[in-house]
Amino acid sequence: MMSSLFESQAPRPLADRLRPKALTEVVGQDHLLGADGPIGRMVGQHRLVSMILWGPPGCGKTTIARLLAEHTDLEFEPLSAVFSGVADLRKVFERARERRTLGRGTLLFIDEVHRFNRAQQDSFLPYVEDGTVILVGATTENPSFELNAALLSRAQVYVLRRIDDVALDELLVRSETEEGRPLPVDDSGRAAIKAMADGDGRYLLNLVEELFLFAPDTPMDADAVAKTVQRRAPMYDKSRDEHYNLISALHKSLRGSDADAALYWLARMLIGGEDTAYILRRLTRFASEDIGLADPQALPLALASWDAYDRLGSPEGDLAIVECVLYLATAPKSNAIYKAEKAAKRAAQETGSLMPPMHILNAPTKLMGELGYGAEYAYDHDAKDGFSGQNYFPEGMDRQRFYRPAERGFEREISKRVAYWDKLRGQRGEDG
Repeated sequence: MMSSLFESQAPRPLADRLRPKALTEVVGQDHLLGADGPIGRMVGQHRLVSMILWGPPGCGKTTIARLLAEHTDLEFEPLSAVFSGVADLRKVFERARERRTLGRGTLLFIDEVHRFNRAQQDSFLPYVEDGTVILVGATTENPSFELNAALLSRAQVYVLRRIDDVALDELLVRSETEEGRPLPVDDSGRAAIKAMADGDGRYLLNLVEELFLFAPDTPMDADAVAKTVQRRAPMYDKSRDEHYNLISALHKSLRGSDADAALYWLARMLIGGEDTAYILRRLTRFASEDIGLADPQALPLALASWDAYDRLGSPEGDLAIVECVLYLATAPKSNAIYKAEKAAKRAAQETGSLMPPMHILNAPTKLMGELGYGAEYAYDHDAKDGFSGQNYFPEGMDRQRFYRPAERGFEREISKRVAYWDKLRGQRGEDG
């Protein structure tokens, strides 16, 4: 009793006091919760389906789940996948079955549902399928990677957006109304708070509460705000979705020859603590895949940058990675090597049993020589122009053109060479 008394008198955090009491109070998710949004339409019909709410931290996933239960008159059963197991799920399902016999439904909310392993995810599928529970799972990770196909086939996936500046402004106004006083910041300080929150409404309200407690005599500007509150590290998980998102952004910026955008994504990855060996490995691959012989120096420079970083370490070696990114971004682009490899492999898979022509086989024994191995081989260095024009494809296979150099960079010169060899080959009697 005494414990309950003290708990009731304890001040509630600002984020808890401002927790929305209706779906219309949830900010930044109108595309889902509005009258024309998929969840809004379901609530309007007083009917829910199981769903996965996928979005960044602090965008309202837990709040939405709780309000969905209230708006549709379902019992709210929250679980965290971090702290719960199959035994906890079993208890929830038993209670849900009992409620169902009394004509009342259950909304099972599982926070961080991606933390459940495949077997745990499978354990609640029958209860979702027969309607014992309406499942609402919340995750910050890409469901297609983290949730099994059976679960995804039984639940709709809805993508929640990071909270934009307009919605963050609305939260700031609500916090001032709740506190009964303006925030002790000027316009630049206000902008700094939103930038620090980085789309996370809960984090924004925690920052605001800290600033209200500080209560300076004069409004704080951006610098003062930065000194007063600790800025969190950027959200970045090296092993999950953000890891793939940022390397994709870097790769496509390089391919699009946007040096500044590429530097930005590189900086995001370095600040987030990405493994530099992974970055350098991807840059080296890019040098071959997206530049190739359009600039033959791209690959050696990528390898040299890797070597320089290994010798210098961070932070001195970071500049070697930056140099590599700038070189690759500004180099002429060609995927001719990449396409040639794919085409050659396709042909090899289709004709993998064909033997090389006899004249280019070695004859290390007398018998092999008698069988015609190496017979009539023309040594190209003895031929005019160092080119014999012989056929090197398997007998019975038409000549193929796998490598088609682009008319960019050094491949423009290579294209001339290829045309020259083709001309000589035609003059010296090879078909094709």
